[in-house]
Amino acid sequence: MSETPKFPGWHGTTIIGVKKGGKVVVAGDGQVSIGQTVIKGTARKVRRISPGGHDVVCGFAGSTADAFTLLERLEAKLEATPGQLAKASVELAKDWRMDKYLRNLEAMLIVTDGTDLFVITGAGDVLQPENDVAAIGSGGNFALAAARALMSGKDDAEKIARKAIEIAAEICVYTNGNMTVEVIEK
Repeated sequence: MSETPKFPGWHGTTIIGVKKGGKVVVAGDGQVSIGQTVIKGTARKVRRISPGGHDVVCGFAGSTADAFTLLERLEAKLEATPGQLAKASVELAKDWRMDKYLRNLEAMLIVTDGTDLFVITGAGDVLQPENDVAAIGSGGNFALAAARALMSGKDDAEKIARKAIEIAAEICVYTNGNMTVEVIEK
């Protein structure tokens, strides 16, 4: 028995997080696609939240409604554990994996408070990337490779993130060069 693909066939995005020189940057493209059609080119998939007065930057790939549900849950976890991004991220990942409703959400997150950088997945993972670079979405591997190659150079985190999104946009048909970029310094 073959599994039928889910309508409407959402395809990705590119989100990258780069940590270098006391800065953490999360950048994302602006393209929203359904199947092979570009629906919007100016979406904001990177957001700053400030629960309890602590800035956190989040980037998401996947279903927008699912990502917003996860961002709201993360914000609630951060309000319960102010300034503890790692703990809030683990609690969100546990809920995401265990809760019958949340388990069906189709999104991934990159989050940072300027100190830590994490990828949170629906499989219960909270991953702290090696080499201070994380990327998700359909163009994520292209952006990741580009950023890792640029990390040893003199460019700062923001320039690296921007260039990585530009490179991914040249390769991935589900990524454009219209970027949202958020920077946190600690």
